[in-house]
Amino acid sequence: MIEIQEVQTKKQLSDFIKFPDVLYSGDMFRVPQLHVYEKTILQAEKNPAFEFCKAKYWLAYSDKKIVGRIAGIINEKANEVLNEKITRFGWIDFVDNTNVSAALITTVEQWGKLNGMQKIQGPMGFTDMDLEGMLVDGFDEVGTQAVIYNYPYYPKHLENLGYEKDADWIQFEIKVPDKVPEKIKRISEIVQKKYNLRPLKVKNAKHLITYAAKMFQTLNESFVDLYGFVPLTDKQIDFYISQYFSMINPKFVSFILDKDDDVVGFGISFASLSSAMIKAKGKLFPTGFIHLLKSMYKNDKVDMLLQGVKPKYKNKGIPAIFFSEMMQAYIDSGIKTAISSHALENNQSAFLMFDDFEYRQHLRRRSYAKQL
Repeated sequence: MIEIQEVQTKKQLSDFIKFPDVLYSGDMFRVPQLHVYEKTILQAEKNPAFEFCKAKYWLAYSDKKIVGRIAGIINEKANEVLNEKITRFGWIDFVDNTNVSAALITTVEQWGKLNGMQKIQGPMGFTDMDLEGMLVDGFDEVGTQAVIYNYPYYPKHLENLGYEKDADWIQFEIKVPDKVPEKIKRISEIVQKKYNLRPLKVKNAKHLITYAAKMFQTLNESFVDLYGFVPLTDKQIDFYISQYFSMINPKFVSFILDKDDDVVGFGISFASLSSAMIKAKGKLFPTGFIHLLKSMYKNDKVDMLLQGVKPKYKNKGIPAIFFSEMMQAYIDSGIKTAISSHALENNQSAFLMFDDFEYRQHLRRRSYAKQL
């Protein structure tokens, strides 16, 4: 018999966060999330998204043993912007037992109905900055720290419960060339001159942070029409700056500035933390932070996490500038492989730049949906 319990204590929240480490013990492809970060995101007093979101978390038990988990989220701001009544599910993990997956999903569906929701979709987080999308292709690939990994049986369970594809995201593995393609360098030079733009030159993260808020404002403008996205509030922007920017290596970041010193486009990448996160097993201490520090400064792979361009500069070649800058930094640093950020499969403009490189599909993830 499957028992579903709402997470209400610190111990249960800890169990909720740690359950995937048990489920995927020994798996060589999953990249664990840091427990301390998960705890921050899931607590209302720490995550500013709770100003317009409400959430509940549940654990599934069988014979007093945890066999699954799930989160239910209602993003009231997103529902208002999209003029829909949607419940999101996320943080979903379960053993290969249809009774377990059905009990978890049904619990969120019923919670959504009780709150007047008419549709459910996921896996999604509180915002577009959280992990989203169920892996449907690439199960034998090591993921990045910014994506969900799951077993191949997950999508089958959802589809058997009446869930259908709502959107797909794709990532690519790009081979870093010996030199930046001349075509990209030429376009970069032409675009900079034509629109009076320049790449920001910084030597440390502290200098970069002074432009971070402008970068997020550009992100808000450039992502506004993307699936599930809702502009970040000032508090959320401050939150993400404090969470991420102290870890950024400026040489793998490119901000493109106009004559007014505003950020009109950007590309952000990190040295890959996948191997380090696997070794850390979700824990910073006692040795996890050492693995992370080593990966940040000794690596031959990067993850391209975010790119964006202000709408007024769309289709004007701005990505050529930040791709040229970042690719040169990769070459200078001995980087051999870059994993692209996830892009919606129908966002063809996001893939155009890759045509000048040797690349292949790395991962495909899916958001599922169902009418309640």
